[in-house]
Amino acid sequence: MSKSQSLLRKSHFLGTKIRNLRKRNHLTMEDLSARCMRVDPESAPSISYLSMIERGKRVPSAAMMAVIAAVFQKEVDWFLDDVPEVQAITPEKGRRGGISGMALEPSFLFSQDILQIAIPEMLSQTGITGRQFAHLLIRAHQEHHQNHFPDLERAAEEIGMKRMPLAVEDLMDIAKGMGLSIKWIDQAPQDVMDEMGVTSMQLITSFFEPPSTIYVNKRLKNVPIRLKYDLAVHIGHCALHNKDGLKSVLTTGRSQISASEELGTPASSTVNAQDILHAWRDFESSFFAGALLCPKVPFRQLLDRHGYEIDVHKRLGISASVAMRRMTVVSPYPHWHYFDAYAPGKLKAVYRGNGIPLPWGNMRQVQDPCQHWAVFRMINEPTQGTSAQISILNVADEPRIYCCESIKVEDLAGNNHVLCAGIDLNPAIEAQGGDASAIASDLKQACVDKGGSVMIPSAIRSDLMSVAKILNINWIERGIENEARLICSRGAACPRQPSCYASGRAECDAVTN
Repeated sequence: MSKSQSLLRKSHFLGTKIRNLRKRNHLTMEDLSARCMRVDPESAPSISYLSMIERGKRVPSAAMMAVIAAVFQKEVDWFLDDVPEVQAITPEKGRRGGISGMALEPSFLFSQDILQIAIPEMLSQTGITGRQFAHLLIRAHQEHHQNHFPDLERAAEEIGMKRMPLAVEDLMDIAKGMGLSIKWIDQAPQDVMDEMGVTSMQLITSFFEPPSTIYVNKRLKNVPIRLKYDLAVHIGHCALHNKDGLKSVLTTGRSQISASEELGTPASSTVNAQDILHAWRDFESSFFAGALLCPKVPFRQLLDRHGYEIDVHKRLGISASVAMRRMTVVSPYPHWHYFDAYAPGKLKAVYRGNGIPLPWGNMRQVQDPCQHWAVFRMINEPTQGTSAQISILNVADEPRIYCCESIKVEDLAGNNHVLCAGIDLNPAIEAQGGDASAIASDLKQACVDKGGSVMIPSAIRSDLMSVAKILNINWIERGIENEARLICSRGAACPRQPSCYASGRAECDAVTN
């Protein structure tokens, strides 16, 4: 076999390795092409050819491969399939949110045609609905961009003119100015069963019907915070999508329904482009509503004056959910997470701009959940005063320190649930010149020595308090005054000694209660 043929048969990871090396060395494609030119002008790749190599569309010649290897001071064999080092083939994402990415290699197995066949089959066999898959795609996109959608922000600011707070009357005037009319309907909550087989109450709060009518449940007349949100969502739908024929339905409860579904319609594992488009438009309209009710600059200034207290939502007459979700957007600190949790283990809403693992699922119920996460302790335990908690969690074998504040609320359908906003403190510690890994390791060990939770040692307390004051988040300071807790993403990885799962589920329940 010739050298060129051998290179072709062993090049499935080549493009990913070159791209990751280039990015880790902070080189653009122009930079890499120019450096290759200096090594050997005859064999150096052009920028466009280099792009095709990185995307797996072309395989370089042996001479060109030697030039690229020389630039990075690597042996040519390092770029081939025989050396698939995990770091070399893992997409470079930095500290952006969500779970780690994977290399879509060999690229011919991740072609559009193959994925179009494989994804519906995967959903069917795993029991994931088309709706769930659409929300997973959107969440990954949202976390990858760390909640930055400037076009949606601008659209909301143009309509709301950055006014804050907006009253119900203001939103009705905006709707009227857009040629929309509001009609009231009388509809009671209904029993529905979600994908996990759990029955709960669900209520249709409003829906838009083209060409220009918003139907609103009469129950919202007594709940202005929800009425404002629904109006803002429908205003967003009309502004962003030109009052198209989509029947936009808003509900409250444990489960969500999409614009293309009616309440009580069983979810399908079939996924199609229209469903995903509808789900994306639902997200856009919801994001727009938050930006309309909490315009970025005024809301950031308000949060800064009040130390990011959750109850700032009362000053604006909006829900705690809207305020907490907007915190993750407007804060200059990007490493946030947000959960909306229903019992016994359902995450209705998830945002992980800091990459924190999921504690429980929102597509299936896990068998070994960690009960020490603040958001889930609050579901089952009465909480007095602040719920602020400092937590230590291993992420990719590295201990990280998180702080969160949670509140228990009741939705309009009568279901209790817990909202949680939190941040990853490691980047903030490192920004102040601290050794975040060492501090987190010391705090983790102190927790292990005390059976899983401990009052924070004075030296670590001082470091964390300094960070809390710089970030200007009051609930971090309150969390520092409480015990720090060891948590895990799954019981099988429990770091406590003895492990919560050492003798099965009963022992974990005993530890929790």
